[in-house]
Amino acid sequence: MKVAVLGAGAIGAYVGAALHRAGVDVRLIARGPHLAALRQDGVRVLSPRGDFAARTPATDDPAEVGPVDYVFLGLKANSYAACGPLLEPLLKPGTAVVAAQNGIPWWYFHRHGGPHDGRRLESVDPGGAVSAVIAPERVIGCVVYAATELEAPGVVRHLEGTRFSVGEPDRSVSARCTAFGDAMVAGGLKCPVEPDLRDDIWVKLLGNATFNPISALTRATMRQMCVHGGTRRVVETMMTETLSIAEALGCTVGVTVERRLAGAERVGDHRTSTLQDLERGKPLELDVLLTALTELADLTGVEAPTLRTVHALSDLLALRSAA
Repeated sequence: MKVAVLGAGAIGAYVGAALHRAGVDVRLIARGPHLAALRQDGVRVLSPRGDFAARTPATDDPAEVGPVDYVFLGLKANSYAACGPLLEPLLKPGTAVVAAQNGIPWWYFHRHGGPHDGRRLESVDPGGAVSAVIAPERVIGCVVYAATELEAPGVVRHLEGTRFSVGEPDRSVSARCTAFGDAMVAGGLKCPVEPDLRDDIWVKLLGNATFNPISALTRATMRQMCVHGGTRRVVETMMTETLSIAEALGCTVGVTVERRLAGAERVGDHRTSTLQDLERGKPLELDVLLTALTELADLTGVEAPTLRTVHALSDLLALRSAA
């Protein structure tokens, strides 16, 4: 098995190091000082589960890697439409793209079944720009439950969680999903193949659609948002509205708001990825979170006033931070 990690940041480098530990032929694609550190010293993972290191080839030129069996896509979702020149050299017939993104994916209604089957969501696939670069037929969905930070170039701080749920858009348990999951497990991660990954997408979105924008607006950590009474009530309301949208689309979200909040509080003083991006002057990944939710609320006729309010505030923040 040959795997390219396109976008070997905190999550991508962590996955790449774990797959390397399993004996997989892994190539990391990164840039800047992080790439220089990867080339010199490999990946160092600092984790409460035990530190480890992996010396695996790293480059900024996918043409040096060539076609692979799997591309683990560690890029932000707002980079997908422009990633064609990076992705194309890695593809061959049968290459699977494991899209590890937060929020609602561009393939959400691909082979979904029901009244919305094949529908394109403008918020996450504007004008079909993402589908033109990453054909939905190649996609293996991936929901990431691990929390990591890039502590220094080449150094990943693993904070909590090792689960990477994967699944096919058509709900089949395919050989390609099973093989990838087995390799991840051999590298020390949890990687269940879910018959309907969309349920997992909504479980993760309960947190991302609430904590991520609020953390950017308040500069607060996960624990701080949970213990502050007013913010906690806003999060609870947003989560309840999110569950209503999921249920209107036929998804069963097997977690309560209270349990999701308790899990978030246990993460402690972790800064969400959106807050980290804001602090580093990077674009904010909000379209797949709140913009997509408001589009789905319009589609299903669900009232979501608090989600819409926070979306308006965070959208303005994103515009101002990009200016």
